[in-house]
Amino acid sequence: MSLDVVYTISSTATGGGRDGHVKSATGRIDLDTRPPKEMGGSGEGTNPEELFSAGYSACFLGAVHAVARGEKVAVPDGTTVTVTVGFGKTASGFGINAAIEAHLPGLEQDAAETLVAKAHELCPYSNATRGNIDVDVTTTV
Repeated sequence: MSLDVVYTISSTATGGGRDGHVKSATGRIDLDTRPPKEMGGSGEGTNPEELFSAGYSACFLGAVHAVARGEKVAVPDGTTVTVTVGFGKTASGFGINAAIEAHLPGLEQDAAETLVAKAHELCPYSNATRGNIDVDVTTTV
């Protein structure tokens, strides 16, 4: 895939990865990482899955807005996107999955589903994960 890059950012992990620290080049992210309690950790820091779910939800909501602008549809106040990321063992190691819940109050169900489906085609996170992990998308109004 050819990519005309318009923005780059880097982050650096130190320590033990899941039990360490991450900092972005801008310094806007500067967080301790700790395994969650469910994985035997203290749960006192963030973790890669939490960061991924935050990034995916923000990116996907941006894609919803971009598609809506292109179609001259107003995104209703109160629109939200929640991305839940699961982590677990696979036959060859570890993996993740994602569930996207888009809530567009006030739109007709069919219109909301069409908007969300187009956002799923546009979103860079969706494009990066497509065919690599299971992603379930639901739309509510």
